[in-house]
Amino acid sequence: MICRPHQVFSRARFLFIISAPPNPYGVNSAHNQGLWQWHLECDPVGWTFDITAVSRGTDLPNAITRLLIADDHQVVRAGLRQILESHPNWEVVAEASDGKEAVLKAIESKPDIAIIDYSLPIMNGVEVTRQIRARLENTEVLIFTVHDNEALIEQLLNAGARGYLLKSDANKNIIEAVETLGSHQPYFTDRVSATLLHSFLARHAGPRLVLTDRERGVVQLIAEGYTNKQIAQLLHISLKTVESHRAAIMRKLNLTSSAALVRYAIRNRIVEA
Repeated sequence: MICRPHQVFSRARFLFIISAPPNPYGVNSAHNQGLWQWHLECDPVGWTFDITAVSRGTDLPNAITRLLIADDHQVVRAGLRQILESHPNWEVVAEASDGKEAVLKAIESKPDIAIIDYSLPIMNGVEVTRQIRARLENTEVLIFTVHDNEALIEQLLNAGARGYLLKSDANKNIIEAVETLGSHQPYFTDRVSATLLHSFLARHAGPRLVLTDRERGVVQLIAEGYTNKQIAQLLHISLKTVESHRAAIMRKLNLTSSAALVRYAIRNRIVEA
């Protein structure tokens, strides 16, 4: 705690900067995004207090925006880190190379913004986003990917992502994207917005056959070569549930072999060839 007197008269006025506030305003103080700034006025006679919360988070002039980068390519992570840490008061506090590690590192470091590649091994960006948002409601998720498939974008938004940036747009848009999400506002490039608009306008054409988020996660793991037992362990579900998901996937897609399922996963960019 830092206490700095402004004036000393009959009433003493102090500025307090504390790292985590009490919780009278409905704020999740367990997840501290930046610092809170409080004004405290105390009357020496009787010690009555008038406390007013002034500002929080990245609104403070010197508050640090904490960032997590999750991408399975080390060169991509290094390039992003260099760009992001050139910005004043931005700090990359964690990196991850697969989906499971991304969730664990997010829980450990509690970033303000998690920058997540969709095509992560073990656990894809949809499941990573869902788990981060479930555990860290104040952490914003920016999807950073090569994919602009409208069904995928919708799934990621439903999972809780509030930003979507194509890697081809990174050099000109990454700073703006992080700044926007740092203010808890959604961010989409023009290309992504156009894709979402097309999807919205096309909905009148009739229902589409879409796998659930869980089914897509199972497809990814099957295509990556994991057995049913390994998938059950990774997703923390029973072996019987994995088998049920697998049967439902094969039925929905009208497929009869694991090889056909792998081809489907590559063709629909669930995994990279």
